[in-house]
Amino acid sequence: MQSGSQLVMFLPLVAIIVIMYFITIRPQNKQRKEAQDMRSSLAPGDDVVTIGGICGRVTKVKEDSIIIAVGADRVKFEMKKWA
Repeated sequence: MQSGSQLVMFLPLVAIIVIMYFITIRPQNKQRKEAQDMRSSLAPGDDVVTIGGICGRVTKVKEDSIIIAVGADRVKFEMKKWA
């Protein structure tokens, strides 16, 4: 009889953990995967906006970085893909 009452006592804790997973962790992982897919699909000619708010056009894609052309003078600079 006592083992049944222990199960009932831990059931709400398990339910809270499952709810927290579906509310916080799962959507965050999905968003991270979408961002990673977007970064890996960058191609020359794509318009991008960086974390810092810099708007530019991708001119070259390297393994872990991209070259962006910015402004009327088309100043080029290299940025890491994660930025």
